[in-house]
Amino acid sequence: MSAPKDYLERVYAGLLGKCIGIYAGHPFELWGYDRIVAELGEVNYYVNNYFNSPVVTTDDDLAGMLTFLRAIPDYGYNKDVTAEQIGNTWLNYLVEEKTVLWWGGRGMSTEHTAYLNLKSGIPAPASGSIKTNGQLVAEQIGSQIFIDGWAMLAPGDPDLASSLARRGASVSHDGEAIYGAQIVAVMEAMAFIESDTNTCLDTAINYIPPDSITAGLIHELREFHAKEPNWYRCLEWLNTNYGYDRFRGACHIIPNHGAIIMSLLYGNDNFQKSLMIANTSGLDTDCNAGNVGCFLGIKNKLDGIQEDADWRGPISDRIYLGGGDCGQAITDAVRESYDIANMYRRMNNLEPFTPKNGARFHFEMPGSVQGFRKEASQTPIELENVPDHSLLGERTLALHCTGLQPDKFARAATPTFIPEEFLEPSQTTSHPLVASPSLYSGQRVQACISAAPDNPLDTICQLDLRIYGADDQLQIIPGNNTTLAPGQATELTWTIPDTEGHPIADIGLSITSKETTSATVYLDALTWTGDPLTTLTNPEDGSDLWQRAWTNGVNSFMSVKSTDGDNVGSAYFIAQNFGRGLLMQGSRDWRNYSVISSIAATTAKAFGLAARVQGMRRFYALLLENPNQAVLVRVFDDNVSRLAECKFEWAVDINYKFDLQVRGNTLRASLNNIQLFEVEDEDTRLDCGAIAYLVEEACVLSASIAISPEL
Repeated sequence: MSAPKDYLERVYAGLLGKCIGIYAGHPFELWGYDRIVAELGEVNYYVNNYFNSPVVTTDDDLAGMLTFLRAIPDYGYNKDVTAEQIGNTWLNYLVEEKTVLWWGGRGMSTEHTAYLNLKSGIPAPASGSIKTNGQLVAEQIGSQIFIDGWAMLAPGDPDLASSLARRGASVSHDGEAIYGAQIVAVMEAMAFIESDTNTCLDTAINYIPPDSITAGLIHELREFHAKEPNWYRCLEWLNTNYGYDRFRGACHIIPNHGAIIMSLLYGNDNFQKSLMIANTSGLDTDCNAGNVGCFLGIKNKLDGIQEDADWRGPISDRIYLGGGDCGQAITDAVRESYDIANMYRRMNNLEPFTPKNGARFHFEMPGSVQGFRKEASQTPIELENVPDHSLLGERTLALHCTGLQPDKFARAATPTFIPEEFLEPSQTTSHPLVASPSLYSGQRVQACISAAPDNPLDTICQLDLRIYGADDQLQIIPGNNTTLAPGQATELTWTIPDTEGHPIADIGLSITSKETTSATVYLDALTWTGDPLTTLTNPEDGSDLWQRAWTNGVNSFMSVKSTDGDNVGSAYFIAQNFGRGLLMQGSRDWRNYSVISSIAATTAKAFGLAARVQGMRRFYALLLENPNQAVLVRVFDDNVSRLAECKFEWAVDINYKFDLQVRGNTLRASLNNIQLFEVEDEDTRLDCGAIAYLVEEACVLSASIAISPEL
């Protein structure tokens, strides 16, 4: 079955709906109804101000959904992707006890339990089965909260949605948890082509056993709804008959599935009312509101989301994921929606969408701003997505500047690293934002801009960025600028200068004028290309965020002062107690480059440098192994291919200069400036990716790591 013509907009609306539901329900997750009403009243909008917290946050519901979908591109855009392959995706992109999941321990957190099973060699679906984990653990809520993405890959195709949901959910869940996931997925798949909620539910219930608890719950809820118009009464009935006292565990799926169905039945197809019911009811508020918001977003599209309130403005499309895929954590709903839609298109042998020549920021979705908002602006600026002013596509981002003054800039920017609001001491969360920057020194930024024809005066426009500089204070670095006459268009280009180890916090466009005036400038597209030219090190100026720029997949990572007189100087220790660990930084954008570092080990089974890192289990690496061996390996999931190896005498407490070069399918590896290997690899899966220190049951010391384009 082919997707509807408005498929892409529905995916975007569905993802926005999930984000909005999650962000609205996150601050009071797992509160009960009585406490919510007493402290917050009916929750009709974001209540983050009550908690002194940002609206946009990290959350397992959203991160898990988008992370696990990567099994589709990683395994050839195959509709028959297996549960085992999805399980491998967990192992690759999750950084143990640090990203995506609630790491509550074996037997408490269903997902943590499944991850430990996968890690110990129990493949999916056995990793999540009742036989392996017991019914209580296997039937918790996680299967439902991660499931929406699979539905978006099956628009109007309930058979495929049900099958993908079952395979995706079975990595960690079983039994009633599978059935709840299938109900949500089939309803969302049907929402692409069916406007009636009850018809979507009628279709979905045919995919689960009629004698299941989930089917019985839905049947009873619909009967109760037909007789009782007051949702409060339904909530009382739900808590009495299907509450947590009857379905035990950390967070059982049955009470929460009931809350979703209740919210949709009593919400009368209204986005705000349905979210209000899901959030005011208590239980797992962010999870339930996220599923409700996704379904209604797909079904009623963007206009349905904005019918009663500005839900979109406060989030500015922003999504923060975390995880082991470096450079992908700071993202936005437009970018992720296009990724999902292009997965669907490739699964069905269609050409992918590449708006505005594949620009990272293109603003082609109605109302989208792709994370841009007023940042460090010295004069007023308002952002608006508008049609009819794009030279490259259909839509553009208008920057309306009022009160421009000489030498003062109106500035809008989008994050490329952990935003400032996440650094407040009060922002503690069970899902910390683990993120490497997406933009680096040496890369080339391009922006297509134009001035409104009715601007009264010329405007001066510049690209710029902010870094976390000395003492982690934000510091603007100005880039290239140009003067635009009214109606004039141009392309700004800028090669990012050396930030001396400081992570880039955001990229922006600033506007000023030689005289006091107001003006509008259109940002048509912004993107960056190329491989980095940078050295990652400790700037030694009171800053700490350089350390958080590393995606930390090791047991210990700390900065130290070396006193051994071997010219290492200020450096850092990296240690892994058991197995293999990676300390990663960079981006999937990186393709052809060399990575160089001097490393000394205090003890090691193996250590070295990795390139084209695509997660915890996919990379090339140049290693020194014990005893006295140098090896060049390709790692992809459980497959470790030794591409080349030789004898190499090495000892602890001695620095070795590692140099790994990747260009096309050619790999060159040197130690202490002596080339050991040159290999042509016929396997093309690792054609891009980040860099990493690799330590296997080892502790190493290093001062810096340099990356430069391999021309």
